[in-house]
Amino acid sequence: MAEAQQLRVQEAIEGMVQGLERQNIRKMQGAMFRCSAACCEDGKASMQQVHQCIERCHAPLAQAQAVVTQELERFQDRLTRCTMHCNDKAKDTFDAGTKEQQVKQQLETCVTKCVDDHIHLIPSMTKKMKETLAGIAQ
Repeated sequence: MAEAQQLRVQEAIEGMVQGLERQNIRKMQGAMFRCSAACCEDGKASMQQVHQCIERCHAPLAQAQAVVTQELERFQDRLTRCTMHCNDKAKDTFDAGTKEQQVKQQLETCVTKCVDDHIHLIPSMTKKMKETLAGIAQ
């Protein structure tokens, strides 16, 4: 993928992840630490009970991080498949005798369309993840 297109995707994804971190994950982290601290303050609990309590406190955050990771991997896979399709089309066109410069232009246009299409998916992907994270946090 051309560097400029790769940078566009990277910036869009980083913006989305930073927003999720600020608005959702950070709150979950605070709740996890408060919950864990409460576990440690229970003077009657055994070491094993405290450990289990802390693990329960960590579970929602771990689940939230897994959701975000899975969604980002799915997004990356889809974008990769799209760009691979562009590469295949370019190779086929080149093998059919089209001039190299023309093939490069077609490839660039195709990759740009992939990036545009996938960047347009980010808002709905973000909304879906926020809904999922809100469900986990409760």
